[in-house]
Amino acid sequence: MSYLNDNELANIRNSISIVDVISNYIPLTPKGKNYFGVCPFHEDHSPSMSVSQDKQIYKCFSCGATGNVFTFIMNYLNLTFTEAILKVAEMAGVSLDKDINFKQPKKYKNEYELMDITCKLYQNNLHSDLGIEALSYLKKRGIDEEIIKSFNIGLALDDNSLYKILSKKGYSDQIISDLGIINITSNGIFDVFQNRIMIPIHNLTGECVGFTGRIYKNNNSAKYINSKETKIFKKGDILFNYHLARDSIRLKKEVIIVEGNMDAIRMYSCGIKNCIALMGTSLTKQQVDTIKKLRVKVILMFDNDNAGEVATFNNGNILEKAGMNINVVRLSGEKDPDEYILKNGIEALEDVIKSSISFMEFKMNYLKSNKNLNDSKELADYIKLVIDSLKDITDPILKEITLQKLANDYNISYSVLASELEKLPVKIQMEVFPEEKKTVKSNLEKLEEEIVFYMMNGYNYVTIYSNKLGILPDKIYRAIANEVVYFYSNNKMTSLADFLSFTEKSLYKEEIMNIISTNNDISFNEDSFIELINIMQNKMEREKIKNLKEEMNKEFDINRKIELANKLLEIKKGSVVDENN
Repeated sequence: MSYLNDNELANIRNSISIVDVISNYIPLTPKGKNYFGVCPFHEDHSPSMSVSQDKQIYKCFSCGATGNVFTFIMNYLNLTFTEAILKVAEMAGVSLDKDINFKQPKKYKNEYELMDITCKLYQNNLHSDLGIEALSYLKKRGIDEEIIKSFNIGLALDDNSLYKILSKKGYSDQIISDLGIINITSNGIFDVFQNRIMIPIHNLTGECVGFTGRIYKNNNSAKYINSKETKIFKKGDILFNYHLARDSIRLKKEVIIVEGNMDAIRMYSCGIKNCIALMGTSLTKQQVDTIKKLRVKVILMFDNDNAGEVATFNNGNILEKAGMNINVVRLSGEKDPDEYILKNGIEALEDVIKSSISFMEFKMNYLKSNKNLNDSKELADYIKLVIDSLKDITDPILKEITLQKLANDYNISYSVLASELEKLPVKIQMEVFPEEKKTVKSNLEKLEEEIVFYMMNGYNYVTIYSNKLGILPDKIYRAIANEVVYFYSNNKMTSLADFLSFTEKSLYKEEIMNIISTNNDISFNEDSFIELINIMQNKMEREKIKNLKEEMNKEFDINRKIELANKLLEIKKGSVVDENN
């Protein structure tokens, strides 16, 4: 496997225009020195994405999405960074070894390593003498060795062996406890999942971040327990089996969403590999964003009970408002896909999937349930509910078909129905979910952010920063500034587009992208930057003076007080800047 360096990435990026690439996916219109198009990364209703030919970057002034050609391809096609590099290279006609990689450090390296070790230990347990009963249970349920291997299924024991092994490998009680696999209390130490069959939960890129534990012996414990949320496991970010299903989803241009992990496991093992499962009863914003990036048809196939029907209705509405094409499968007889396959076979389930209905058809059936449509009042209420559900739909053909069906089914004038729809206020759904609270930055943070943003846009600003300041108060901005200095000093490049490629290796990628997305285009000049540096120096000196005064007031040693007073005098004279921040 070969690793690409920054210069090789820059050569690939420079061999094709970002305008040419993005215009393959969304229409772009020239306006001034930039190009504009409708942003594909949020519900955009007017062109808010700017693409700069000169800078070779894009930026949405509405949702803040920003990046270079690799970032766009990665986010638009839902690819890994390495896959995006290969795709751009192919478009540019650059020959690359397909077995390449782009080494990225992990922000929580120890946590990921611990979970990987735990997952492997659980697998070993299942295939040991202590796992015979659990293995027999799985095989009786039709979970064979191939499925066990594909999904890394294992077994948690009750002998504290996991804790002992992790401790010997140097992991602290704190990290073990924080990841929710071991309970460490004053009353003792025990495995949270003891005596359970373990199904690993992987993040979108395939790393183990948590577990679902299932009982296999007759006892009074809960049937399933799941990992608690941790630094690396956020339930709302995960779609179970996504890492295995992604390629098949792209190939079939269709994703099937089910409720339970076992449903996804059973379907995948039987050949329906474009299947993922929710990690709760309702889709989150992050999950919807992930699904939307796939740009495929969505099939909802939830449990055959009242709760499953409600979940279908609620989640279908969420996906519909996000502008996706949705179909629905409602099983009959068995409760869920797992049971359906075991009783009827995979071919029967495939036939059911092929006969899926549109979400609008499901919704019309759902809204008429428990209504007496022979009663004029209840019929009118039902028709109003259907019309009301159309007001946020942007597809005019779907509206037309739905109104025509109502008119035909209930012998009502189409024009009357259309008139009722026109009376309803149109709500443009900009966002399906409530906006997250935005953190208010202090004046100091804004100043640090602007200094770092300048530095990202030119080696001359990096040089001024290094010579005149060299340090920032906040540890994150300081770390990012150090990364900018390192990048430009080693590569002698002055392109923000190239630095964006470098951010894929950064532990502060999210913070860097936020800095870029929240700073609009400005007219860069060295005088303005020097003024920012001077303001920062003054702020840092004032803070140092304040801290020294406070320390002097608390100090009783006369010699130390004199030392602090001299240092304070030197700072006031402007001869010393804080070297300890």
